[in-house]
Parts: sequence; structure tokens; C-alpha cells
Amino acid sequence: MSSMKLLVVDDSNIIRRKIERSADTSCFDVVGLACNGVEALTMLQSTQASVVTMDLTMPEMDGVECVERMVKLKPDTRILVVSALSDVETGILALEKGARGFLCKPFSEQQLNEALSELVEGLDV
Repeated sequence: MSSMKLLVVDDSNIIRRKIERSADTSCFDVVGLACNGVEALTMLQSTQASVVTMDLTMPEMDGVECVERMVKLKPDTRILVVSALSDVETGILALEKGARGFLCKPFSEQQLNEALSELVEGLDV
């Protein structure tokens, strides 16, 4: 299996770097690190990422709006919401808008990779 293009979207530099370091490099190639929804939409088009990790609370454009716009722009994009437990209701809204998974912060490297594997299960690369 070749690597899938992964776009990491989070307003926290610490979380972006953690996901970048933790993602299984045999499966995922991190092609972009965005700090808000506006930047993420631009990067989605320029990188052609097929997998996205998405924070919900961000400046300029939040995760729910970004998920909705990404799905309209590129419907086959697999989006994993990565957010705090306090955002569960918002996470459900993001799932209704087209996200396909939810991972609570804080998370371990193993939890991240399991969630990403479930997200892309069945996809041909």
C-alpha cells in the first residue's frame, strides 16, 4: 500500500507537530499543516490530501464549517475530528456535516493510528 496524503488542521502547533510525528509513515505522508479552516481549504486544493485530521475550535473558520466546505469541495476526503471531550456535541455536528471519525484529545500515538486506520479502511490507494 502506498502512502495516503494527510493534511493536519489544528490551531495548536503542539498538536499539529504531535500528529505529524505520530502518524504511521508507512501509511500516511503528511503533506500540510494548517492552523485554521481557511488555510486548510487552500491546502486541501494545493496538496490534494485525501485524509484530514480536523480540530473544531479554531480562529477564522472553525472545524464544523471547514468540514462542510471540504466535503463540498472534495467529497471523497476522509476527515477525522480530533478534539477535546468538551466538544463532543460539536463533534457530532461535524460528523453530520461529513466527518467520518472522532478522536478525543489527549490521545496516544496508538489511538491516533488506530483512528486513522479505521478512517481509511476499505480505501484503495
